[in-house]
Amino acid sequence: MSKALGYKAFGEADVQTFFERPDPVPGPAEVLIRVEAAGVNPLDHKLRSGHAPALNGHLPFPQVLGMEAAGTVLAVGDDVTGLAVGDRVTGFALTGAGTYAETTVLLGTSTARIPDALPATWAATIPVAGTTALDVLDQLDLPAGSSLLVNGIGGGVGIALAQVALDRGLVVTGTASTAKRELVTSTGATFVDYTEGDVVERLRAHAPDGFDAVVDNVGGDSLRALAPLGKKLVSVGDPSVAELGGAFVERRLDRAGLERVAELMVAGKLDPHITQTYPLDRADEALALVESLHAKGKLVIDLGL
Repeated sequence: MSKALGYKAFGEADVQTFFERPDPVPGPAEVLIRVEAAGVNPLDHKLRSGHAPALNGHLPFPQVLGMEAAGTVLAVGDDVTGLAVGDRVTGFALTGAGTYAETTVLLGTSTARIPDALPATWAATIPVAGTTALDVLDQLDLPAGSSLLVNGIGGGVGIALAQVALDRGLVVTGTASTAKRELVTSTGATFVDYTEGDVVERLRAHAPDGFDAVVDNVGGDSLRALAPLGKKLVSVGDPSVAELGGAFVERRLDRAGLERVAELMVAGKLDPHITQTYPLDRADEALALVESLHAKGKLVIDLGL
């Protein structure tokens, strides 16, 4: 039996509950891991709230929170190649199986070994924030010297985007709230506070010719306001970007992407900027902070605490 934080129905935080479950049994294409760390993401509470029924509307309850984790392989499905019991890995959990748990199952093709030098807490941020940043920038395929605006740069994906973009020679500007100024500027990106007056007007003053590309992490009205500023437009969280002539991020979720992000971390080119870690029995607090939209950088559940 292992401890997990999940939800017994779709809804707000009051449907969440800690419970004990048997260790999941990996299918032929899956691996079972002992979780050492799990990343916390906005998608976690969106799934719990029932806002993505195509992903988990067909699954039985209780479902476990979390989509990304790092840990040690305990068992390997018959069809999985390149992984073995005892490997330290990071990867994507099956929807509903979750990662806010002591053990979970990951999809074999979306799981990769991690270098010995990489802490589990860092590795746990690779699947969502790290590979999203990589996928967005590969999709945009901007040459060095291009200008990039990141809408909502202060969260886990935004901070990863800034660093990978700067490493590729792009000129990065990002919008965020006042509290995230120091975090954003520490990456080398230019910070624009969206709480101080008309943010579109201030961005036009900063870049009169607009930006070569805009990456949106916010969606909704903010996406629609900033969309005209970019020659190219990609959104991470709002599919309605297509109505504005842009594109939704094309996610690959493959082993190669996980390995590339791990290499960037080991090389010192990508720091996930983990601002807070929580033990599993306080995972609900971590998710509440992300859901409040006040989280800075990346939050991680550390099962070693």
